[in-house]
Amino acid sequence: MRNAGLGAWPARRAAISPGRTALVFEGRRITYAELHDRVTRLAGRLREAGVDRGDRVAYLGPNHPSAVETMFATHLLGATFVPLNFRLTAPEIDYMLAHSGPKVLVYAPTSEPVVRALSTGPMLVGLVDKYEQWLVDAPRPAFDVPVDNDDPAFILYTSGTTGRPKGAVLTHGNVIWNCFNLLVGVDVAGDEVGLIGAPLFHVAALNQCLLPTFLKGGTSVIMPAWDADRALELIEEQRVTWMFGVAAMFAALTRSPRWAGADLSSVRSVMSGGASIPAALITAYEERGLTFCQGYGMTETAPGATFLEARESHAHKGSAGVPVFFADVRCVRPDLTDTEPGEPGEVLIRGPNVTPGYWEDPQATAGAFADGGWFRSGDVAVVDDEGHFHIVDRLKDMYVSGGENVYPAEVEAAVFEHPDVAEVAVVGVPDDRWGEVGRAFVVPVAGRRVDAAGLRAFLSGRLARYKMPVYVEMVPDLPRTGSGKVRKAPLRVQPLNAGTPGEL
Repeated sequence: MRNAGLGAWPARRAAISPGRTALVFEGRRITYAELHDRVTRLAGRLREAGVDRGDRVAYLGPNHPSAVETMFATHLLGATFVPLNFRLTAPEIDYMLAHSGPKVLVYAPTSEPVVRALSTGPMLVGLVDKYEQWLVDAPRPAFDVPVDNDDPAFILYTSGTTGRPKGAVLTHGNVIWNCFNLLVGVDVAGDEVGLIGAPLFHVAALNQCLLPTFLKGGTSVIMPAWDADRALELIEEQRVTWMFGVAAMFAALTRSPRWAGADLSSVRSVMSGGASIPAALITAYEERGLTFCQGYGMTETAPGATFLEARESHAHKGSAGVPVFFADVRCVRPDLTDTEPGEPGEVLIRGPNVTPGYWEDPQATAGAFADGGWFRSGDVAVVDDEGHFHIVDRLKDMYVSGGENVYPAEVEAAVFEHPDVAEVAVVGVPDDRWGEVGRAFVVPVAGRRVDAAGLRAFLSGRLARYKMPVYVEMVPDLPRTGSGKVRKAPLRVQPLNAGTPGEL
């Protein structure tokens, strides 16, 4: 087999463990043999649609087995998979499609309103509601497309600091090495049952849970959408052994009325990333006898950069861990010299899991790397005397809301489109439920008034819901530096006494 990438995994797994359950979705079980057959048939359909080696295939929709099958079928053809955030609006999706240029878009029925509003040029659209018949009628050809570890496997869009998202490229090698790093840090077993509650367009759900479980021949229980009560039911029903989630998801589980009486005896460990986990939340899981593993990373590192192994989780509570096995991580000063223990600095990462760059964006690619191939994270950390990383701040203005990265520049650009807005600055502020939410400081046009509720209504359809500011307040002006740039530090520390809260 000349395919050394992810596309060969279904065939290899089917040969080793054909009868084991690969996926569970709403009561339906799909074995590895069945999945291999379905992926091969889908690859035949995609080839009929003109997909060839080096092309792109996009997917838009909530978690569903078709997302996994489309991913593997794309990789079987030597093409690149582009999972899209189904929470985004048509203009946001339009840009990503125009930028990545997929031959095919596979979308879910729930995403049809967005798809109908797209202005992107013609492409074949595969409807998930016709998906099963599409597969049943498909031939089952043999494929032997050469794929190397350096070939692109994914284009994953991250919100851009200039208001436009960037397409981070992950190669097959990036993803495979990340799986190795994860398997070194977590004792994933062949009988593992992973709960996939985070969205599969996220690098963490894909690469920190689904693919390592697949590699070991375990079972992935896919939730169409996150629901804390349903998650606790599935943990009992399916005897879930581990799961990945962000802080908001784990907090929601503890707030569920089912939490106190839920049977969690099957769970070996839980794993989180995307934002720091409060110590009190970790303690709540430890009190239920659960090991809480944490890590740090980003889309561009596929995503694992540091990890806190289970045996270290209590002694180093709140730490993001140490560098993963097959990567190097540094904390540096502005002159790129290493910081001393306890001294804040920027996190740099280098290793086989690090992206080669951004799709069709050589300028952004060049700016992302320091000398020696070190990827510049833009995040600030301190390293303690034992080498553990503690993420403390961001060089960039990005904040994380419910596990989703939000870049203020993009939000500010959308707010500024309102005819009554003269200036705006957006910052992230702490939130018990979502981790962080947006707070917009708006300077109205002279003689005008911007109604907070009206502004959020204006943003509906322009921005995904999680990007919309929860707090909106009118101010006469914005604090600035001598060069005229907005100073956001004073805005972040202003008490929440004038904001008008909204809902995410």
